[in-house]
Amino acid sequence: MGGAIRWTYAFVDRPMAGFERACAFWTAVTATRLSAPRGERGEFVTLLPEVGDACVKAQAITSGDGGAHLGLAVEDVPALVNSAVRLGAEVVAPNKGWAVLRSPAGQLFCAVPWHGESARPPVVDGTRLDQVCLDVPPADFDSEVAFWTALSGWDSYPGSRPEFHVLRPPTGLTTRILLQRLETPGPASAHLDLACTDIDTTQAHHEHLGATPVTRHPHWTVMRDPTGGTYCLTARAPETGGLPTPN
Repeated sequence: MGGAIRWTYAFVDRPMAGFERACAFWTAVTATRLSAPRGERGEFVTLLPEVGDACVKAQAITSGDGGAHLGLAVEDVPALVNSAVRLGAEVVAPNKGWAVLRSPAGQLFCAVPWHGESARPPVVDGTRLDQVCLDVPPADFDSEVAFWTALSGWDSYPGSRPEFHVLRPPTGLTTRILLQRLETPGPASAHLDLACTDIDTTQAHHEHLGATPVTRHPHWTVMRDPTGGTYCLTARAPETGGLPTPN
């Protein structure tokens, strides 16, 4: 199928005012370097790994506090767009060769051409940015799970806690999707998750680079990057993305 997802990109969305600082942080924690900027305002950059194909990009936004979104790379962009619309998505910005869409709950994502990406970058210092978490209002959670399950065709199953649902991509793809049911109504949003062999070690490294801890939970820690963007360090296996096997 031309609309099948062949590669995924996790986007770091940050306000233009702090974009350079945000990019410096995210290249440091992913051991990447920045591409040349693209777009009318130089608002797009790709984080280029030393080994493997890029799977993280950053976008400077002109309004709001930023967050994250998914880029879905396919051979046939119109086919994916049509599938998404049939499932309840809305096209926000059709562009030449790619499109911005909004999920039924209001989360933005992109459909982009696949350029043959296939080599996943390695784990870096015991961590890997491998998950986009979609934070969904309670009234929209079930329908949003159904939408992303049908659109992706990935393995779909309840998470380790009742507020989570996991979409696991086929072997070789880079980015899992975690849906999290919020406790109160509000707009849909998204943030990035890193799988960590040792959360404490990773947290210390990120704090050295200017991040600050927000909330500590038993299996994850909420952090803010130097520009205030929220993300999570999670106790998952960086190689597989799954929960660690109990000893």
